[in-house]
Amino acid sequence: MGCERTSHATLPCPALPLPFSEKLDSEMMRDHKIIFPFLVGTAAAGPLAYGICQAGCAGVVMACYGAAGATWGATAGASAAPTVIACNLAFGKCQAACVVAGCSPTP
Repeated sequence: MGCERTSHATLPCPALPLPFSEKLDSEMMRDHKIIFPFLVGTAAAGPLAYGICQAGCAGVVMACYGAAGATWGATAGASAAPTVIACNLAFGKCQAACVVAGCSPTP
């Protein structure tokens, strides 16, 4: 579809609709311009927070095992003392909390 040419000038062409892919790209860029400033204000300090949290959990579970008279990392299986089982449960809860700390945004 071309523009008509007269002897004096070229008539302006009507605006043609953008192809779907170009329209989609321009709409996506508009959305990114709106969302991006909100993302810049927060940073995920996940790996650092997660590592610090895991180190704290390991220190606490070692103290718990020491108080129970057991060695952390040794397997006792089903014959584990109730105190050691309590240490393991607390360690599991601590690790679960670390996942939350690692995934949460840090301002």
